[in-house]
Amino acid sequence: MDTIASLFSFITTPVSWVIVQFHKVYGAIFGPNTGWAWGLSIVSLVILIRICLIPLFVKQIKSTRAMQTLQPEMKKIQERYKNDRQRQSEEMMKLYKETGTNPLSSCLPILAQSPFFFALYHVLNGIATGKTIGVINEPLLASARKAHIFGAPLAAKFMDSSDKVAALGATLTDVRVVTAVMIVMMSFSQFYTQRQLMTKNVDTTVKTPFMQQQKMLMYVFPVMFAVFGINFPVGVLVYWLTTNVWTMGQQMYVIHNNPTPGSKAQAAYLERLTKHVTQHGKVRRRSEKVIVKAIVAKGRDRNEFERKFINALNKAGLAAQADGSVAHSATQAAAQTEEGAVAGTATATAVRRQQPKRQSKSQRQSGTAKQAEDALSLEKSEPQDAKPADAKQSQKPGSGTRSKAQSGQRKGGPQRPKSPSKK
Repeated sequence: MDTIASLFSFITTPVSWVIVQFHKVYGAIFGPNTGWAWGLSIVSLVILIRICLIPLFVKQIKSTRAMQTLQPEMKKIQERYKNDRQRQSEEMMKLYKETGTNPLSSCLPILAQSPFFFALYHVLNGIATGKTIGVINEPLLASARKAHIFGAPLAAKFMDSSDKVAALGATLTDVRVVTAVMIVMMSFSQFYTQRQLMTKNVDTTVKTPFMQQQKMLMYVFPVMFAVFGINFPVGVLVYWLTTNVWTMGQQMYVIHNNPTPGSKAQAAYLERLTKHVTQHGKVRRRSEKVIVKAIVAKGRDRNEFERKFINALNKAGLAAQADGSVAHSATQAAAQTEEGAVAGTATATAVRRQQPKRQSKSQRQSGTAKQAEDALSLEKSEPQDAKPADAKQSQKPGSGTRSKAQSGQRKGGPQRPKSPSKK
């Protein structure tokens, strides 16, 4: 391990210088020889390194999202060329080149952090062996060797002998208890970080070998940390525990505010966003506008959660715009106008005269025949003497001589009604 760490000796001096600068600040507060001063110096070094690695972390997220998007295409290539490994690799590289993705981008934060990790290990190992390194001189070396974190020296390891631990001014029990607790916490934080990534921030609609690999790493990494942790000095355990906690918090922030499309985290995020937008009628953050803009740009390619989000906005009378904002829907306004117009004319419609239904030809003929029968029966029921005498006198000769047969009507009996359609 010392041989590997010595390969990164070019960064040992900058790392030791940063630790010394932080030690001056915390030493003035807690005392220069205390474990708080040296422990917080290591924690501050981790925070500084992780802040510098934020751009690489953002690039890692974009690369991971791009790889998740390419999973269906990668699966098709694997099935198409399952018997030709060389052609399969060529098609994979061609796909990466066309989409501008890099599978190694997800490992960039770990690779970039490795030199600092080995340099810190080299510095703390020098403190454990009593050797000055970098800008740490003899007085600083003596101060660091006296520093204890919960009774365990910074340079002590879980596998150290009792004589070596006693030379650092501690007991083997204290060292092993502290180191064991820190190793368990370090492994658990790594497991939880990977687990929340697999259970909340993975597209559940796509089942690929990539997911199986991530699931395997979820159990492999904690075991690796536990195995290697027993050979790490307490100071290195402080460093690694701090960086794991930072990664866990950073991952939680990403899952909460920028989840993977199609994941459970996206469903929860869009549910919160829907509630806020429908309540206030606008998108409040720039990051939210970016997500809404991406959903609108997908069109018919939206997943189930994104379609549900768009439908919820439409029901609330809102419409997502191409720039990521929301506006009142014109369809909803028109519906409200139409609803008001219908309500305004309800009274007039209620009092409007109902038009009779149009009768068919057979109905009209039967109705005319019935009227003729009623008139004939009424005529027979009246007495002949009741007819006015001047009615006969007023008729001209020959005017009443035309027989009923000539007029097309039957002689006696019920009369056939004329068809209303014929003249």
